[in-house]
Amino acid sequence: MERSVIIQGSSRSQGDTNKIVNYLATKTNSDVIDLYTKNIGHYDYDYKNEGDDFLGLITHIIENYDTIIFATPVYWYSMSGILKVFFDRISDLIRIHKTTGRKLRGKKMAMISCSNHDDLKNGFSMPFKASANYLGMHYLGDIHTYVESNTVNREVKIRIDDFVKTLNQYK
Repeated sequence: MERSVIIQGSSRSQGDTNKIVNYLATKTNSDVIDLYTKNIGHYDYDYKNEGDDFLGLITHIIENYDTIIFATPVYWYSMSGILKVFFDRISDLIRIHKTTGRKLRGKKMAMISCSNHDDLKNGFSMPFKASANYLGMHYLGDIHTYVESNTVNREVKIRIDDFVKTLNQYK
């Protein structure tokens, strides 16, 4: 049976992105991993942070999930810093833990972004698409969502529901 995980990369565990993640998780029966609760250091060429949570976490993800959905708020027209650090650390799988890194091949990736307005700038999804391509993963697509007045409105729920239909086509 295919399993999916949503990797939440927000600086607020219970913020707007989490509202979107919770709605998506109930629709996809996905597990959720909150990167804010993890100790993941920045990428380091000398691998000085080998004792942090990254390797155990990414190994768990690779061994247990077929589809990885990244959920990020839009911070300064880009993915969150927490999620960017996680992406940078994938370099550990290319340089040091190559056997583990190769297991990403054939996995599926998708992305969902969240902000306060329906105004995502062109090019936001490029790092996700290019990373999936580089790692041999299948990119399933992405959507932008927004939370207004602390609420996920009907239009956004419909957008997420349609996204779930797209994801289900690849199971």
